[in-house]
Amino acid sequence: MAEDIRFTDPEPRIHPTAELKGCRLGRYVSVAERVILREVSVGDFSYFERHAEGIYATIGKFCSIAANTRINALEHPLERATTHKISYRPNEYFRYLGVDQAFRERRRARKVSIGNDVWIGHGAVILPGVTVGDGAVIGANAVVSRDVSPYSIVGGAPARVIRMRFADDVVERLERLAWWDWPLERLFEAVPDMQALPIEEFLDRWEER
Repeated sequence: MAEDIRFTDPEPRIHPTAELKGCRLGRYVSVAERVILREVSVGDFSYFERHAEGIYATIGKFCSIAANTRINALEHPLERATTHKISYRPNEYFRYLGVDQAFRERRRARKVSIGNDVWIGHGAVILPGVTVGDGAVIGANAVVSRDVSPYSIVGGAPARVIRMRFADDVVERLERLAWWDWPLERLFEAVPDMQALPIEEFLDRWEER
């Protein structure tokens, strides 16, 4: 079958200064300068701007992750005699004392889950165990310590809801439409309408197809 010239190369683009370990990247994913990712799954078309970091997280499709963000910020053991990493990574200082595997598994168990079409603003921090719904917006420098509902805009430290992007019925329709799962051919056709149509008209047109 002939190659469809409408579409560019879908292979992920990873800047040579980025550091990735144990990650899964979807089509058209872009990872910019000095991004650090550890055990992160990234959906199609999502991108990270420079100096972003993430660990133990699942990220949906079409997410826009700004510079200097932190997804699943490091947790320290508050209940121990010290919060310093000497208690869970003593191997950095001493021979014969290894990484605290129980603490590592505790961190892995508190994954961050980010939906589709989420915009995370510059310098935002998402704490362990948080779920961010589809279509949400995280304001610049926000500290997100609790779950974020779909299509809500949150900001501040700690982050709180500022407003919703759309009315409840529009949110429900967008979630049902799940345009982020469309094939490339359908997305190609829909982009001009995304650009030009008010949200209700876009939904009316594409719900019928």
